Amino acid sequence: MINVKRSWILYATLLVLFWGVWGAFSSLPTSLYGYPDEMVYVIWAFTMLIPAFFALRGNRFDRRPVAALYGLIAGLTGAGGQLLLFQALSNGPAYLIFPIVSLSPVITVLMAIALLRERIQWLAVVGAVAALAAIVLFSIPGSSDDSNTTGPWLLLAILICVAWGAQAFFMRKAALLGINDATTFGWMTISGLLLIPVAVLMMGGLPTGAPWQAPALTAVTQVLNAAGALFLVMALSRGKAAVVAPITNALAPVLTIVLSLAVYQTLPSIYGAIGIVLALGGSTLMVYADEKRGEDVTAGAVSPEAPAS
Repeated sequence: MINVKRSWILYATLLVLFWGVWGAFSSLPTSLYGYPDEMVYVIWAFTMLIPAFFALRGNRFDRRPVAALYGLIAGLTGAGGQLLLFQALSNGPAYLIFPIVSLSPVITVLMAIALLRERIQWLAVVGAVAALAAIVLFSIPGSSDDSNTTGPWLLLAILICVAWGAQAFFMRKAALLGINDATTFGWMTISGLLLIPVAVLMMGGLPTGAPWQAPALTAVTQVLNAAGALFLVMALSRGKAAVVAPITNALAPVLTIVLSLAVYQTLPSIYGAIGIVLALGGSTLMVYADEKRGEDVTAGAVSPEAPAS
């Protein structure tokens, strides 16, 4: 029997495993079979129905217009980031792309400061500085013939980082308005499906002549992605966000990096290696500071006892 109080560890571990493996191997359908990136997105959008079913089961779906508004904004920024991610992975190294993407908490915190007038903690400042240094290091070519450190994938990775940072911000706004996570996740799934026609138009129609291994491999890797999203919801519902979020935010990219380097037999430049460390460390500090601040605010609002009259 799993201790309920400790069950978040199991789900966080499964999340790291599923997302780590997905990140390392999600580009295989394109690199092995020339499967269009947009088709990978289409299959991913359908796999999101699986965690959406479990997330919505037994939970009330909020039908308010404000829930639809913030759910769609969060969903479209998240799905748009996914569409860009598959394109980035087709021409860039996963061991560099995922550390950049993991910097999305920087965008979330900056948006909270600018739009919600929230105060930034010193840990978040350190994390932001590390994140900016990492971006600079990623843009430095390791050598004149090193094609892994430069290219369109770098701009795409930064755009994904911005999109997913914005997504997290609007998910927070939804939570502040009393919209439950299941509803937001449901709208995120709907948003992913709504962008399928865009993906089909981008590739000029559905592909023909692709071997069956291409969609099969895509489905397997993207189910790992979708299941990881469900495990994140389950872990956060059972453990403290200030503990769960930094662990999953750091360890999943680490596993992706390790698997990518081992499988593809490549090594980053010295600048890339330092950038990876700074990106993971900076994003972890940002997530920890952000989630810890949120828990402190909540605790301060409910824990003090009213003075005796």
